[in-house]
Parts: sequence; C-alpha cells; structure tokens
Amino acid sequence: MNRNTKTRRSTLTLALLLATAAPGLALAQDASPQDLEARIAQLEQMVQGLKSELEAQKAAQAAQPAPAPLPAGAQPIQATTISPAANAGTKFSYGGFIKLDAMYTNTDGGEIADGSPGRLFYLPSTIPVGGGDEGSDLDMHAQFSRFWFSADTELDGRKIKAYIEADMFGNANGNETSTNTYGVTLRHAYVSWDKWLAGQTWSNFQDVAALPDSVDFVGPTEGTIFVRQAQIRYTNGPWSFSVENPETLVNAHLSTGRITSDDNNVPDVTARYLHKAAWGHFTVAGLARQLKYETLTSDESESAFALSVSGKWNLGANDDVRYMLSGGSGLGRYLGFALGADAMQAADGSLEALDGYGGFIAWRHAFTPKLRGSLMYSAAQFDNDPLLTGLAVTEATQSIHANLIYSPLPKIDIGAEIIFGERELENGQSGELDRLHMHVKYNF
Repeated sequence: MNRNTKTRRSTLTLALLLATAAPGLALAQDASPQDLEARIAQLEQMVQGLKSELEAQKAAQAAQPAPAPLPAGAQPIQATTISPAANAGTKFSYGGFIKLDAMYTNTDGGEIADGSPGRLFYLPSTIPVGGGDEGSDLDMHAQFSRFWFSADTELDGRKIKAYIEADMFGNANGNETSTNTYGVTLRHAYVSWDKWLAGQTWSNFQDVAALPDSVDFVGPTEGTIFVRQAQIRYTNGPWSFSVENPETLVNAHLSTGRITSDDNNVPDVTARYLHKAAWGHFTVAGLARQLKYETLTSDESESAFALSVSGKWNLGANDDVRYMLSGGSGLGRYLGFALGADAMQAADGSLEALDGYGGFIAWRHAFTPKLRGSLMYSAAQFDNDPLLTGLAVTEATQSIHANLIYSPLPKIDIGAEIIFGERELENGQSGELDRLHMHVKYNF
C-alpha cells in the first residue's frame, strides 16, 4: 500500500468519526456539562490516535531507500520483461546506421566486373591488370546499411550478453535496372558470459580498435587483418585466447585459380595480449593454423604461423595515429579479404605455406568539432614461388587514402575519400585504380 492510499484512508476514517459524532453535538443542548466534556475528551482521544498513526506512516516511508536514479539519457521502461520467455530484468537495445556510398572509379588495366565487390568498396585483389583504360564508372549503393540487436541480462551478479548484427551485403535478389534488392547478411551472432564468448564475431587475431576512420568500408584494405567467423573465446584481463573456424585457400598449381578447402580437422588457434592506457592501446596477436587439402588420391597438410602488432597512439585531443603490421606463413585469407592464398600447391599435390606480410599507418586529425580527416598508407606483399604459382598471381599491392568527413548534425556524416591503389603481378605487370568515394551516413 503506498503513502497516498494510506493518507486517504486515514482522512476518510476521521471524516466518518466526525460525521458519527455530529448528531451527538446537535443534541448537546439536552446534555449536561459533564456529558459534553466526556464526549469532547473522547473525540480528542480519537483524533490523537489518528495523528499518531499518520506520523508513524510518514516515518516508515522516510526510512525506505530512495529508488536508484536512471543513467544519463536513459528512459524508464516497463517493469516486466518485453519478451515473456526472457530472463527477468533483461534489457533490450538496438541500433545501426543508414549509409549511402557513391564512387567514381577509373582503372588503367581494364574494368572491374559489374557485380564484383570491388565496385562497392576498395578491394585490391580486383584491380584489373593488363587491359585497357575504359574511362570512369559511377556506382551507388546502400548495401552497407546495418542493424544490430542486443539483449543484456545480469543473473546472480554474472553478466550475460546476446548480440546479433546484419547488413544488406547479401546476394542480389534484383538488379540495378529496377529493384536493387539485396539479401540480409549475418555479420555477428554471439553470446558472452563471464570470461567466455561463443558464436560468430571478429577474429581474436584482428584489432578492430585500430581500424582507421575511413569513408570506404575498410580503407587500407591490403594491410588490414579482417575476418569474422565462428569461435569460442576466453578472456582474462589483458589476455584472450580462441579456437576459430578453419578454412584453407590453396593456390592451384601454376594457376591463378584458388581451391577453397574445408578439409581441416584442427581449428585455427589465436592468442592476444592487449595493453590500454591514457595514450591509447597496443596489442600483439599470434595465429597458429593447419593448412589441409584432401583429394581422392592424396591427403596433404601443412602448419602455418603468423603474428600481428597493432594499436592506436593519441597525440593530443585532436590527433591520433593508428597502425597495424602483420606477417608470417598461411596469412592469406586473414589479410586484405584473402588478398593472397594460404598455401601453394606443387605438381604432386603437396602444400607449401605461402609467406606474406602487410600493414598500414593512418593519421587522423579533427580540424573542428564537426570536421575531421585522415591520411593513410597501406601495403602488402607475398613471397610466391613462380615454379608453383606461375607468374600471373598477385605479388604486391599498395594504396594511399585521404579523406574529409563533415558532421553537420550529431551522428550524421558526409564524407569524401580519394584513393590511389596499385596491384602488381609476379611477372612485373601492374594495374592502377583511382577512385573518389563519397558517403552519407546516419547512426541511430
């Protein structure tokens, strides 16, 4: 019973008592002075009792603890859970962004094929080599628009988080002639509790916090470790370890063709150390893999190991430098959206791990609270054996990026990025890409 209800009930009782006493007062002229004094004393005793009861109720109300204040910006929600099947106290949240990308692209070694991901963002493996300059192409899309949903619960002092995220980068269900429809693509789907995580998310070998502030989907793609996949991860303080879904990309013997092998029976294993401070963060991660490919006549496997160092260094309130340097064997599918293969295939079917390395450095500067920009350089190289791969495979790529991003209103970005990219083959031929990438993005 709340305070207002109790007060109203006490007031009603007092009114009833007074109403009961009224007839007696009306007949006071027939009563003796002694009777009147006794009646008044009785009424005073009743009123005093009601007053004591009200004061006791006030004291009990004041002794109760005040409700905890809501966090800044939070809005009160219903007392019961939104989903009847959810644990009591589960908090739901959602967000994402709408993003329009527009790109003018010129390549001097041929045209990037229509429908290729290289028409949607900077993907160095798709830069044409050996063809003619066909002029500029304009592409516009909203496929990288994104939506996420989260459910957070605390049970017995233990936090549980469920998270799912998707974008529209799925296969086309229509065409650019009419509908421009695309399928929803799963990005993340995981649950975490205490020190554990299970599901699909960024590889533990990747440092998401070091990614530059770019207009392009990634920016310095060739130098970036970029993989999302299913895993089980354990984190304890600055250390984290994971076992992740394995997959092997094999460069077919004397061919540019690649064999995607799912014959692995050992997961990819990672270990990471992360140090955070006021000046930024530094992290080093290791990767150990089994490279494996089976046919009807052979069962070939090879071990591979790689290392990645990355971080962010704050130079002041308006400047920071972000960087990443990775190298080792079997790094192919983890670097630059599978820029290189994991292994090379010999004539007898045996595998040899392909060595490679790549990295980037990016400087970000905030000119005003509404205007910022970044300058980036990125490169990658692979040590192909021409006797195994031939001369038409990618040997090296590099790119330079410069952008400006203006935010006229909170959470709205209008940006432009200039990209100069180059891809070189093992035979020495190269192709160049020049692109102006513009975007409008609203985070919600």
